[in-house]
Amino acid sequence: MVPLSWYLIVAAALFCIGIYGVLARRNSVGILMGVELMLNAVNINLVAFWRYLSPDSTTGQVFALFVLVVAAAEAVVGLALIISVYRDRRSIDAEKIDLLRW
Repeated sequence: MVPLSWYLIVAAALFCIGIYGVLARRNSVGILMGVELMLNAVNINLVAFWRYLSPDSTTGQVFALFVLVVAAAEAVVGLALIISVYRDRRSIDAEKIDLLRW
């Protein structure tokens, strides 16, 4: 049986890669991919804790499914915003998006 700490280490590494992707990228699509990596790390934690703490209930799976639904909605809304900005500005560089500035 794989110990819980291994799952937590993998999830922490995946979360750190996601944070690096969000903070270091200038491309909006790359930023969205970093957010998706962070949400997948959360899912690994939810399922790992569910498996080790209460495998008889389905709460961990339900929470993971909820996070997947939120991630899908975030991807749809984020990509729609990126397409809208690209049509207006012809760029998806996050530093060039200044639509809210006066």
